[in-house]
Amino acid sequence: MTDPPLVQRALALERELGFKRSCIREVGLLLHVLAAQRGRARVGELGTGCGVGAAWIVSALPPAVPFVTVELDETRARVAAELFAEDENVTVLQGDWHELMPPEAPFDLLFLDSGKQHPELDGEDVVGLLAPGATIVMDDLTPARRRRDPVREFWLNHPRIAALEILTTPSTAAIVGTRSG
Repeated sequence: MTDPPLVQRALALERELGFKRSCIREVGLLLHVLAAQRGRARVGELGTGCGVGAAWIVSALPPAVPFVTVELDETRARVAAELFAEDENVTVLQGDWHELMPPEAPFDLLFLDSGKQHPELDGEDVVGLLAPGATIVMDDLTPARRRRDPVREFWLNHPRIAALEILTTPSTAAIVGTRSG
């Protein structure tokens, strides 16, 4: 599969801004597959960056499905809003997701791209954004970490999330989970 045109434009913005923390292509493909599943009614992302992950998702969503993404950095939020300006079903918010995303929830697919480092502080808030049966995806994990990893411990052992870690490349991993009722 070639990268969708929207993804190509987001990657160009990433290069232009010198941003180096966008999701990798393998995670983009995973997001694309999950977003294309039937029955998606509302999709979200925490951590827009330059819009690369969002572009993978939006490129697979049916046209009427609302997508909401939030970015703390004002410049990146503005650039992403410009990227998606022609899509009336995409909303780019600028600010703290803790304040901006709860009124937009619940989501049935959520890409936790930023802010996952302290699940002991706000992991339950993220779980609260998920509809029953929703899918959550997080990337930027290093496989086979030997030291304590609060992110893995929280998401792989949460009583309301059935989750697994998958390799996205030989040196990167993601967690994909589903919220039970």
